[in-house]
Amino acid sequence: MTQIERVNAVLGGRKPDRPPFSFWHHFPQDQVAGAGAVSAHLDQLNRYGMDVLKVMNDNPYPYVGRIERVEDLGSLSPLKGEEGGFGEQLAVLSALRSAIGTRVYMPTTVFNAWAVLRLLIAPPRMHHPPNLDSAADAPSRWIRQAYRENAEVVARAIQTIGVNLARFAAKCVAAGADGIFLSVRDDWVDAAETPGLYDRVVRPTDRAILAAVSEAPFNVLHVCGKAVNFRGFAEYPVPVLHWADRAAGPPIREAARWAKPALWGGVDNLVTLVSGTPQQVREEVVDAVHQAEGRPILIAPGCTFDPARVPRANLQALADAVGEDL
Repeated sequence: MTQIERVNAVLGGRKPDRPPFSFWHHFPQDQVAGAGAVSAHLDQLNRYGMDVLKVMNDNPYPYVGRIERVEDLGSLSPLKGEEGGFGEQLAVLSALRSAIGTRVYMPTTVFNAWAVLRLLIAPPRMHHPPNLDSAADAPSRWIRQAYRENAEVVARAIQTIGVNLARFAAKCVAAGADGIFLSVRDDWVDAAETPGLYDRVVRPTDRAILAAVSEAPFNVLHVCGKAVNFRGFAEYPVPVLHWADRAAGPPIREAARWAKPALWGGVDNLVTLVSGTPQQVREEVVDAVHQAEGRPILIAPGCTFDPARVPRANLQALADAVGEDL
């Protein structure tokens, strides 16, 4: 099968010649935009023969300054979806599509409205694999406190960001992406003091972003962190559901029994990929396929990983394992 045929088989519930696979990580600053970003993505795609090119997006949301006070939320304004960092990402997508043609699906990362607001409050110096301890996330604590002080202002800010992200997502598809890889996380939002906040404020913006690209063939929902309401995310209208099945759960065996989207995961990005052996990586790939109990799945780590800590032999083991008789 070709790479596209292999993925389409899984999307259609048919067994491919082997499970499709991919993996991804944040690139250094000189490979976030422009030619550096294009080369970094192509090198990884071609080195390992991946079936999907998930395009990273660390170009900043177009906003001048930093959100420091609740009053600053009122400065968020409507955007066309092509300004600043949006435009940088669109250029990367266009160049990548020209380089690879139609041989693989190419979704691009879009962080949801809450995640974007976090980054405006505390811009990262560098991106790391996710911290599963949601209580340690200071920007989310700030947003929750701000919501308790002025719910209307916070809700309006998240809605404004969500509308802008929907416009950006549509332009990503127009630029050449086959869909978006929408990253969501509700354990940052639904803390003890703000139960149900995700449903009230954030989930509508998630759905608006997905609605803007509903005609794209390969939209992915990435459930980050330890989901409070995983089943709620599994009901989103996407063809593919990706999450850290080993580090955060639920296991593939459980989700395969009721989740409708195609499932994507299987390898522990925080432990096995970093400190395990190639054989242990292989065993997780085999186990993931067996957990699906005959249901075709895609294979990947549960989220990003630190490339400085992950041996290339482990990445090669993941790529080789999917080609075995599973």
